[in-house]
Amino acid sequence: MAAVAYVRTETFFASGDLGTAARALEHALDRVPLLDSAAAHASLGALHMRAAVVAGRAGKADRAADHLREARRAASVVPEGVYLGTAFGPDSLRIHELAVAVELREPTRIERAAGWLPPETLPAERRSHYFIDLARAQLMLGRHEDAYLCLLAARQAAPEHTRAHPQVRQTLSTLLRTHSAAGSGLIDLAAWARAR
Repeated sequence: MAAVAYVRTETFFASGDLGTAARALEHALDRVPLLDSAAAHASLGALHMRAAVVAGRAGKADRAADHLREARRAASVVPEGVYLGTAFGPDSLRIHELAVAVELREPTRIERAAGWLPPETLPAERRSHYFIDLARAQLMLGRHEDAYLCLLAARQAAPEHTRAHPQVRQTLSTLLRTHSAAGSGLIDLAAWARAR
């Protein structure tokens, strides 16, 4: 049930229905059995990570902080791994902390999160998501070249995930609009991702 709620939230992200996403995650959190097992802690932690991003995107900083606190508690008792199909642990949490900081436009937290690289042992899609969010953060901070380099890193980590990700196209479109003389690398990456 937790894995289904975690994955189903992608639909609500795509449609922009953050209220329904938050309710679905809260409902799942209320129903996950409080067992003292790695899978149970990871399930709760993953739901809290996802709920923190939803709250961040909705501009609810306090609620996002509450969910991150609970996710940290869960991450403190389980090693990084894939549990019931979802990656969770201290490294996955760091990636979601960056996502929340970007959603809430918090430069100090972005700077802290940006000084880290996800280990190769993480699933490729999770690593690429870190670089996608970091690219958004770099763009927000006016570091266009760094944003471009982050998108290249995302592509290297997980090409299909990166190419299909709407935030990649948005970031590339902004980079193209803000560069009067965009380099061939940026133009090629934008064409590859079908960004306009």
